[in-house]
Parts: sequence; C-alpha cells; structure tokens
Amino acid sequence: MNDYVELRLELTPCSSDATDVLAAMLADVGYESFLPDESGLTSYIRDTDYDADAVGAIISSFPMDCVISTPSVTKIEGRDWNSEWERNYFKPIVVGDKCAIHSSFHTDVPKAEYDIVIDPKMAFGTGHHATTSQVIEALLSMSEQGLTVTDMGTGTGILSILCAMRGAARVTGVEIDRAAWENAVENVRLNNVGQTAQMICGDASALTAVPKADLFIANINRNIITGDLPAYVGALKPGATVIFSGFYEADIPVIMAEAGPLGLSEVRHTVQNEWCCLILKYGK
Repeated sequence: MNDYVELRLELTPCSSDATDVLAAMLADVGYESFLPDESGLTSYIRDTDYDADAVGAIISSFPMDCVISTPSVTKIEGRDWNSEWERNYFKPIVVGDKCAIHSSFHTDVPKAEYDIVIDPKMAFGTGHHATTSQVIEALLSMSEQGLTVTDMGTGTGILSILCAMRGAARVTGVEIDRAAWENAVENVRLNNVGQTAQMICGDASALTAVPKADLFIANINRNIITGDLPAYVGALKPGATVIFSGFYEADIPVIMAEAGPLGLSEVRHTVQNEWCCLILKYGK
C-alpha cells in the first residue's frame, strides 16, 4: 500500500524559521515530506507510522514562541504523488547559478550547466530545502572528477545524480526506504547516469559492500548521523571529504563531539535559515 496520513498544523505567528523547526522535529519521528506555507505546515507520513502521541509531544515541546493548532489529520489513499508535488510545491529552480532542477512534467525550465530531472513522488530532495541546496552548492564549489562517492540517505537521488554529471567515477546512493529507493532508481534513469550511479536499498550496514569513498555525503538528520558515524567512517578512504547536512548550526558541537574522536575535522560550514551544511576531512 502507498497510503499516507496528511498532518496539518497551523502556527501563530507563522514564519519560515518556525515551519523549518517544526519540519525537523517531525522528520525525527518519521515524517517524509513537508509543504510549508504562510500559515503553517502540511506534513506526510506513512499511515502505518502515524503516532498521535508523538505529534502531541512535539507540539508541547516546540521551542519557539508561537501557538500550534490542534492537529488536523487526514488519511490519503495511494495516488499519483507527482501530480501532488506539481500542484503544491515542486517548481523549477536554479541552485548555485549552475544547476537547474525540474520535473519531467515541467515545460518552463531555466537553462543551466547541469540540468537535473527529478520526479520526487514522496522522496526528499528537490533542491528547495535549505539543506539540499547547501549541499548542492558545496558540490558545485569542489571537483567530483574521478571520485568514488557515497550518498547516504539519497532520497530522490538528486545529489548522486549531480556527482555523476560532474565526472565522478562511481556513485553509490544508499536509501533505507524502499519507495524512495525506487524513486531514486527512476530518477537515475531519467538523467542517463546509470553507468556511474548505483542505488542500493538498505541502511548503514550496507556500507560494508560499498567501495570506500573519496567523498561521502549524508543529508539526513543529526540523530541518524551521530548514531551511524562509525559505519560512515569505516566507509571512507584516508583523506576523504565528508559533507553532512540535515541539522541546525547549533547541532555542530554535538556532531563534532562524536566525529572528532573518529578522525574527522571541520573544514568549513555554511548556514541558511539556521540549517547547516558541514564539510569535514577524514585524517590528516
């Protein structure tokens, strides 16, 4: 089944920062997709994973000074998720002045050096969110030519696809959610990078079968990153570059407390609407 629960929460006052924080908290309990607007946030989770108590706990512990409405919950039967994204959220964009991201159903597409086709369905990663766009900008600022790349939590496959387009020798995307993995496989095909990019369905344990990486990307969330860091480090070549995102600038000390003892050191980081992209180096 491809059934979801749609959760609607109104925020007073509402701001992009507030909806970002709320989306991050919901992501930690399994919500997969988010549609922010001027009055609140609409979120989606598989119906089998919906937990009213978890939502209540998030509302009661929300750290910002605003009022969150009583949740509105609607069950949505399986449908053509592409049409939902087209109508509600996903519009063509250009990131870093070089990378145009659009869906196969878009006709008015900006011109750019890298043209990426993403049919997102319910998978995360269209370039609109501050985490994804910052990782794209980081990738555009470095060379992927000839590198072996691992993209952990690949979602739509967008970051894997960009690395393949920019000359990576081999790219492996790893995605735990089967529906998202199937979407990533489809997007790799749409972009004709299947000779370079391979998508694997699995968790961090799958990294033991993946070639060690020159470049390792994980745009997930803080708790998953810190929990899986030993597996990530075990999948790196000496001197590898690591790009982490999916968390806030305030989370950097928490991540570095785990990453430092494993041989990772910060190179730099960027911040957009408090969301962070952290670039690290493994070894000396």
